[in-house]
Amino acid sequence: MLKTVKIFLLFSLVLLSVVSHAAVRPVPSVPVVSAKSYILQDFASGHVIAELNAKQRLPPASITKLMTAYVVSNELSAGNITLEDEVLISEKAWRMVGSRSFIEVNTKVTVGVLLRGMIIQSGNDAAVALAEHVAGSEETFSQMMNQYAQQLGMFDTNYQNATGLPGKDHYTTAKDIAILSTAVIRDFPDHYAWYAEKKFTYNNITQQNRNKLLWRDKSVDGLKTGHTQEAGYCLAASSERQGTRLISVVLGTDSENARAAETQKLFSYGFRFFETHVLYGADQEVTTSKVWKGLTNIVSLGLETPLAVTVPRGSYKELVATTNFNLPFIAPILIGQALGNVEIHLHGKLVATRSLVALEAIEKGSWWRRLIDTLLMMFWA
Repeated sequence: MLKTVKIFLLFSLVLLSVVSHAAVRPVPSVPVVSAKSYILQDFASGHVIAELNAKQRLPPASITKLMTAYVVSNELSAGNITLEDEVLISEKAWRMVGSRSFIEVNTKVTVGVLLRGMIIQSGNDAAVALAEHVAGSEETFSQMMNQYAQQLGMFDTNYQNATGLPGKDHYTTAKDIAILSTAVIRDFPDHYAWYAEKKFTYNNITQQNRNKLLWRDKSVDGLKTGHTQEAGYCLAASSERQGTRLISVVLGTDSENARAAETQKLFSYGFRFFETHVLYGADQEVTTSKVWKGLTNIVSLGLETPLAVTVPRGSYKELVATTNFNLPFIAPILIGQALGNVEIHLHGKLVATRSLVALEAIEKGSWWRRLIDTLLMMFWA
């Protein structure tokens, strides 16, 4: 039996009246963004605020290095390598064209220095050196990059190298880069601090981070620039203001200044007209329901991961939550077992939905309890 119940969003009504007292205002259309493709989305909710050709496959240039760094960070987390590992620089790495960290052939450089050189200076030589250290060759490392892309749901991405230098089948999309950017920030927050560094010195050569927004907007703390003749000027960026983080990706702009200006345009629009709220935390009780034939007769239901929603500013108090159950619930029930879902609506439109799971295990009751409940369920039905 499907049962739908409207529930409160676990917030104080007084708090709602204070936080969302302002009237809902109309949201204007997205400003014109001069890029081949772009996306603006919220970090916590994943809600896409604005997009254009976000699934179009395009060359990502050095934004590729976000995945290179993500793979290396996973290797560090697994204990397969350390930041103190000394990497012997190959001739291939040393001879890389384009942006460089100026590492010298046959010298040894630590993983930590190479990572910062790749992230801050966009060193192609550092990227290849890391790839060879992790996987033996850049070609094998590219396979790892593609495996992680599939795991993250980046289904319109294919990597052929660790640098982003042009390749016939080297492509990704603004949407996939946003997925990767979210993973970089979420999965390795300690490493993410490197993306905000404005300059890095190696071999007595100081180079600045090419992300101009690090100087123009103190709320911006990453992520990565890219440029080739084929790709144009690209930028994946993230900005956090008053606890809300947005991720922007622009691909195929005309200049360094353009990619910064178009990204700033998107951030201004997103922060001015939208707000994000975490409605429920992980393992937080959302509601309870009757259980039959169990040691206890009530089960607590909640979410395995936090639920955040992004809505137009001023509309927070208009959110409505409903739960849907396939009743009856009969013991035994396992912890984490999906028993229904919660839906969040705004003005009748579905904003978000998540599975409701049991926050506790309910074992079978005694034979007497099961017998009594069997009889009672006849009348309940």
